[in-house]
Amino acid sequence: MKAVVQRVARARVTVAGEVTGAIDGGLLVLLGVKAGDPPEAESLLARKVAGLRVFEDDAGKMNRSVGEAGGAVLVVSQFTLLADCRKGRRPSFVAAAPPAEAERRYEAFCELLRAEGLRVETGRFGAAMQVELVNQGPVTIVLDTEELAAPRKKAGG
Repeated sequence: MKAVVQRVARARVTVAGEVTGAIDGGLLVLLGVKAGDPPEAESLLARKVAGLRVFEDDAGKMNRSVGEAGGAVLVVSQFTLLADCRKGRRPSFVAAAPPAEAERRYEAFCELLRAEGLRVETGRFGAAMQVELVNQGPVTIVLDTEELAAPRKKAGG
């Protein structure tokens, strides 16, 4: 799974003129589900997103998670995060999970965030969406479960 996580002052998703999800402060997560993601990918990513210390504490340091900051999470499915642009000019999306699997895993990811005690809003899976956001900072972090699951290399080695 891949996610682009943005700290936002506010964000919302609109589908055919209808707001399907909106938050005032928190994290916007653009989520791509990769074909062959291991079963633990959703929980690994949900724990990481919920625990990211990207909100300022009283001293102005990024030291609080979204829950500690009283924020919410807006999750938007985005298979284009898995685009392969190495060849030609048209991206290939063969790395993306099939829609039924991707939707199931997207929903599971959202439920895991809710289990962390977070308020979660969503877009509409598979729909053409308009995503509006005010990035705060700006703070934008890219997470990949393959990288998160890999053992860390020691410095200098």
